[in-house]
Amino acid sequence: MKLSSAVKPISYFKAHASEILRQISGKRETLVITQNGEAKAVVQDIRQYEETQESLALLKILALSSQSMEEGKTRSARESFRAIREQIRKKVPHEIPCSRSQGR
Repeated sequence: MKLSSAVKPISYFKAHASEILRQISGKRETLVITQNGEAKAVVQDIRQYEETQESLALLKILALSSQSMEEGKTRSARESFRAIREQIRKKVPHEIPCSRSQGR
């Protein structure tokens, strides 16, 4: 969607808020609100907003993972599972069987 076609002044938004909200939620559109000719706010469908937030969170995790790899802060899956089992053993007093002790 082109943002240029979805730019409205705040006066239009005030006069047509209910209609705009119906349109945004029905078509999953985004609307840019201007004040004195300058973009001041964005109005978008809540589902679209949630999807955007989830995408940003995943991108942040990916960036942190890439940074950790570049810094050499990695370990193998075997080491990771061993550390997880150790943490569980510290919290739970009885022994927790692992896949190797089950004959695999």
